[in-house]
Amino acid sequence: MPHPPVIDGFEFARCNSRLAGSRRGDSLPRLRECLYAPDGTVDFEIEGVPEMQGRPALRLQVSAKLALQCQRCLGRVDVELSSKAVLLLYDDEAELAAHRVEVEGPEHVLAGREMQVLDLVEDEVLLAIPQAPRHGQCRTHDGDARGAPQRPFAGLRALMGGKR
Repeated sequence: MPHPPVIDGFEFARCNSRLAGSRRGDSLPRLRECLYAPDGTVDFEIEGVPEMQGRPALRLQVSAKLALQCQRCLGRVDVELSSKAVLLLYDDEAELAAHRVEVEGPEHVLAGREMQVLDLVEDEVLLAIPQAPRHGQCRTHDGDARGAPQRPFAGLRALMGGKR
């Protein structure tokens, strides 16, 4: 089993380095918990940017084909994901905390001299997974999921003897 790639984030950015790879979805431990089946792949590309908004940065692009669980019928649903992120690098926690983070825009991360690339990739995939994946149209095992509405308190009046 190959060792997971580790980079010095600042050196990687300064040198305009580039790294691409592919991993099985179930080889990423936090992602494995979300999978319906162990098949699926995650492709990634990370590129160093010497200066963006006055900071060294990393551009990360991930795409994945994963088998997730449909939250409507609980069966398998194949999902294709694609996500891009820009990570502005900080080496000082106080400087990072003092920076105002914008809702839209690059992410601000505390970078080290040894950054686990697959942790960055896994984070991005987890953020890209739909909160409730489901098929466009699916049927439950009992028939159409949109059948007659259930009324859980329909028999309550009879149980109470018709009292109000």
